[in-house]
Amino acid sequence: MRYIVLDTETTGLDPDDGHKIIEIGCIEILNRNITNNTFHKYINPNREIDVEASKIHGLTNSFLKDKPVFEEIYIELREYISNSPIIIHNAPFDIGFLKKEHSTTSVSDDFLENEIIDSLKLARKISPGKKNTLDALCERYSIDNSDRTLHGALLDAKLLAFVYLKMTVGQNHFSDLISDHNFNSSTKKVINDNFKIIEPSDEDKELNLNYFNEN
Repeated sequence: MRYIVLDTETTGLDPDDGHKIIEIGCIEILNRNITNNTFHKYINPNREIDVEASKIHGLTNSFLKDKPVFEEIYIELREYISNSPIIIHNAPFDIGFLKKEHSTTSVSDDFLENEIIDSLKLARKISPGKKNTLDALCERYSIDNSDRTLHGALLDAKLLAFVYLKMTVGQNHFSDLISDHNFNSSTKKVINDNFKIIEPSDEDKELNLNYFNEN
């Protein structure tokens, strides 16, 4: 089974206020092993980055001014993701931005027909009442995040990939963790849970246990 872990950085919090994606990072999980087949792009938003957002990820307009716009990287992103399930932490945020970006392109395909697994919902199910930020999850599952002095899409996707694999060891009852991604671009949209969960097989679980015993 192939999964893609995806993360974005943006100019601000709400795509409906004109904010844009400025970085996309993807990590491939194949047979419950993290591979070196990654996707990483910086994107020119053609707008100013909010000061508070820049403090979080450290990206600036001067750095991004010679980078491609979203439409120029979209086909490559779509081909990389293919039909794989996508793992995203707080999925409504990233999907809202991706759908808004796609709506401004001249491409006529249906974007993101993939199943979406919201790892934030998964973390809340496993550890209700606990803090479930990416940093908190790295600490909980003993994953080294010392390089995360700033947020970065590729780094955060890789950390999330390790978190997801550890969270799902031996778990097979996540029927309410797939998010309905057929919503508008607003990050305030309520998500319905009507997709069938893709559960790890016994072989996947054994591969995953072997992986963590060896690393």
